[in-house]
Amino acid sequence: MLFNSLTFIAFLSICVVLFWTLKTKARIVMLFMSSLVFYGFWRWDFVLLMLFSTFLDYFISLRIDSSKKQSERQMLILTTLFVNIGLLVVFKYMFFITENINSILGLFTSNLSIDSLKLILPLGISFYTFQTISYSLDVYRGHCKPERNFFLYGAYVTFFPQLVAGPILRAGEVIDQLKVRKQFSIHFILEGLKRILFGLFLKVVLADNIAPLVDDAFSSNMDLFSAFDVFTISFLFGFQIFFDFAGYSHIAIGCAKLMGIDFPENFNFPYIAKSFKDFWKRWHISLSSWIRDYLYLPILGVEVVNKKSLSEGGIEVVDNKKQRNSSVALFLTWAIMGLWHGANWTFVFWGVYHSFFIFCERLIVKSGLINKKLREKVGWFIVLPISMLSWIPFRAENLSDSFQLYGKLFRINNYSFYSLRENYFLIAAILLLGFLVAYFASHWKPRRSKLNTSIRFIVEVLVYSLMLFCVYIFLRPISQFIYFQF
Repeated sequence: MLFNSLTFIAFLSICVVLFWTLKTKARIVMLFMSSLVFYGFWRWDFVLLMLFSTFLDYFISLRIDSSKKQSERQMLILTTLFVNIGLLVVFKYMFFITENINSILGLFTSNLSIDSLKLILPLGISFYTFQTISYSLDVYRGHCKPERNFFLYGAYVTFFPQLVAGPILRAGEVIDQLKVRKQFSIHFILEGLKRILFGLFLKVVLADNIAPLVDDAFSSNMDLFSAFDVFTISFLFGFQIFFDFAGYSHIAIGCAKLMGIDFPENFNFPYIAKSFKDFWKRWHISLSSWIRDYLYLPILGVEVVNKKSLSEGGIEVVDNKKQRNSSVALFLTWAIMGLWHGANWTFVFWGVYHSFFIFCERLIVKSGLINKKLREKVGWFIVLPISMLSWIPFRAENLSDSFQLYGKLFRINNYSFYSLRENYFLIAAILLLGFLVAYFASHWKPRRSKLNTSIRFIVEVLVYSLMLFCVYIFLRPISQFIYFQF
């Protein structure tokens, strides 16, 4: 069931009405069951797999909390990590692993190989697996108490607005909201609908209309490309994937808002970032913070302990090792993060690419050769093209194509011509200009007055009316979101 379909609109409408009319306990059961129905529209047999992960972490977390023996607690958390990551490896990476083993074996003999087992990738498995893992780890670390109401916990794991492609939620961000029955307000409906409409606009009007240009460019003869062509197609795909994924996140946030539930923001104008660190505080925020708290910091040798305040996701970090190799942790974390996105060496390279520039940025900051004011002035002009170029291996079929495109950038004569049609460059320029205008418009705060308030209201009505018209014109239910494949 796709967000950009009439079926989902009908499904969501029924869920919202039931949510505000049912009593608290019945409402929670409804959310859990409706989320299973939502997932079942894709494949009912894989609902059982999702339920298995849900049951596993529910019972193990209860056992972890009740156990007084540290050795038993460690065994339990290792069990759930092994099973959850094992399922992810089997369904997402088994074909990738066997293919690479066969490639290595082929270097020594042609008579020995392993049968490749290519399984169907369960929809959203990377996202709900991360949620169940974070829940168990939070209980193990003492950040939260395990939820004893299974339907409440199940609703958190399977909540349909974010089930397939995030945001990746922490238990403390959702479970407490589901427990409390808020008083109905029309504000929830209006704000939710505005976010959904904006998300649909990003997806069906922008992302889906950029997609044909990107597809044509990446299927063209790359031998004819110039350096300008490479920059242009990386910008086009960079905007396509941003509008596509940010659109999904806005729709998910809007759907939850219809029921009075607040999701954390997942995007915050990432292409305005002036540093690579800032970029990853703005892009896929829920994944970045998850990777930091549950992968990077443990690899680094940093203990994550509970904190009463809500800043930094309700945690603080305490360094418990004076000597640590942050560079190894950085590159290893990003390689894993790249592999999380897909079972292909192109994604691993994408992760290492980002870690390399983050590493260089750290060296520059640490050296003090370039002061902070200068970095802020020139940072955007450096971070933007490098960030856009990072999407090449994300979109290319293989590493060979990626390296071929990157190679175009290091030859002087490739800056003397272009092979793409002029509309490619024009559209890329318009998208960048539109993005900057949207950023400054969203941060413009006019002086409060009745006239300004009235003008703002009129402009908002006109903008959302135009969005609604465009969505109606361009709506294509068969167009799937890019991140569904991850």
